[in-house]
Amino acid sequence: MQKTHCKVDFPFFREHPELVYLDSAATSQKPVVVLQAIDDFYRKGNTNVHRGLYPLAARTSRQYEVVREKVARLLHAEQPQEIVFTSGTTEGINLVAQSYLLPRLQPGAEVLITGMEHHANLIPWQQICQQSGARLRIIPVLESGELDRAAFRQLLNERTALLALTYISNTLGTINPVGEIIAELRAYHSEIPVLVDAAQAIAHYVVDVQQLDADFLVFSGHKAFGPTGVGVLYGKKRHLEAMRPLKFGGDMIENVSFAETTFAAVPRRFEAGTTHVAGIIGLGAAVDYLESLDRPALQEYLQALRALAAEGLSNIPGLRIIGTADKQAAIISFVLEQAHPHDVATFLGSDQIAIRAGHHCTHPLMEHLGLPGTVRASFSIYNTEADVQKLVKAVQEVARFFR
Repeated sequence: MQKTHCKVDFPFFREHPELVYLDSAATSQKPVVVLQAIDDFYRKGNTNVHRGLYPLAARTSRQYEVVREKVARLLHAEQPQEIVFTSGTTEGINLVAQSYLLPRLQPGAEVLITGMEHHANLIPWQQICQQSGARLRIIPVLESGELDRAAFRQLLNERTALLALTYISNTLGTINPVGEIIAELRAYHSEIPVLVDAAQAIAHYVVDVQQLDADFLVFSGHKAFGPTGVGVLYGKKRHLEAMRPLKFGGDMIENVSFAETTFAAVPRRFEAGTTHVAGIIGLGAAVDYLESLDRPALQEYLQALRALAAEGLSNIPGLRIIGTADKQAAIISFVLEQAHPHDVATFLGSDQIAIRAGHHCTHPLMEHLGLPGTVRASFSIYNTEADVQKLVKAVQEVARFFR
């Protein structure tokens, strides 16, 4: 039976029963099934993958590849070979930037990103533009926190080499109409590749790479109830086959001599050395957990929590919610006129409320908004109305203190 929310699944809250955890956009907590899968691997089956022929090693290799199949189904990929295991979203973007796009970039070419990107989906493109003589172009963000679609259409031209954009803003919670934007791009030029950063979407939303027609998509396991240090790069097989590996070593080769090396078929050519095997096993358990959830009902539940928080916070004098997009995920950012975001976070922390404060790895967006940072509350499956009420009450007290 699918479920919407179940705090009891997460041992973290037994250790911290008084804590209101509102920082899931930074990292999610882990359900017991994920912790158990990792523990079982180390205790009962710790062997390397794709190397040993003895039964335990063969079993680990099968488990590893089954996780690849699970992730392919989760993303509705055409085949498991389109799934590359990485250390996280950041590595996946860097791999596409360095191995796919940089060899194709010419001076004067343009890489198109949005003004709300996390640094992980900005700096890799910035750096290869500087290396190649290409130009980084930015789709502006409107005051509402939505993308300027008219400006996007104006920025498209024959020099556009790639579009990279986030599915959900980690700072504003804006849900971008990624499918519509990709469709517009395809109508202009069907061969311009697109990379989607789904780090904030994967835990709560059904992501279908074929429906989106994304060329590449990345996410991190730790934001989707899985372990840290593991992530996924999805790439259309024809793109992956055209890419050279960036890391070289064991388990990514077909044949080696002192004169030359031929690389393994995709995706293994991108998984050099001993990967985070335990983390990938844990990721498989996280995927199983995700698929046990009624995600449409979960979205409805989280939207209700966000609406309750927005209503309560908006009634606090001097408080301003940042971002008013029509479609927003369970992320809410705000500022208090009287207090720096870091001061607010410190006060809330002393009241057992864990939130994020600062620029959220989106410096250019903060500069565009004219803010030093925001206070960000992000909700997930384990949050409750009582958590929201405690947040609102605590912020009211902070506002009174600084008045």
